[in-house]
Amino acid sequence: LSMFSELKFPVPWGHVAAKAWGPSEGHPVLCLHGWLDNANTFDKLIPLLPRDRYYVAMDFSGHGLSSHRPAGSPYHFLDYVSDVRRVAAALQWRRFTLMGHSMAFLFLSCCFISPQFCFLYPEMVDKLILLESVGFLLAPEDTEAWLKSKRMVIDRLLSLEAKQQTPKARSPEAALQRLLEANSHLTAEGGAILLQRGATETPAG
Repeated sequence: LSMFSELKFPVPWGHVAAKAWGPSEGHPVLCLHGWLDNANTFDKLIPLLPRDRYYVAMDFSGHGLSSHRPAGSPYHFLDYVSDVRRVAAALQWRRFTLMGHSMAFLFLSCCFISPQFCFLYPEMVDKLILLESVGFLLAPEDTEAWLKSKRMVIDRLLSLEAKQQTPKARSPEAALQRLLEANSHLTAEGGAILLQRGATETPAG
């Protein structure tokens, strides 16, 4: 397990980098580093672990060899959870072990991200290993609403990224109709005003 391979997973703003140890057919383990760390956090630990697992340690966006998000974009905790979901999808892992590590603040650490991912996608995680952290704390009365809203955001985002369709060209009339259908509170006059600045004319429409 002292030998590793480098991996790259495409994302809309560049790529997420990772390093992998062990046989690719082994049981998958996804390793998440802490705030301002990177995948090398696990260099000394992985060789001490069972050799029949496939360990993948990812660099979160803006860390290690992963691409930074576009300038001016914030790094919210849910963005890191989305990164985990993207990597799992790229690896085609349906179920895996999640190991999160942190040396810093619970609120900013990726060990905090690990329990959130488990909470949102329990069907994908068979074991959760937390190093230097406590679990994800959420008031019982907030649980259902948080779970529903956050999972919907991530799933919708990844679904849109997977489609990557070229925007359809429409006539001005069809564009207005589409805008009004999606925004029932708009009047035709209001929609036409918004389209003056919200649509781009092309040769096709």
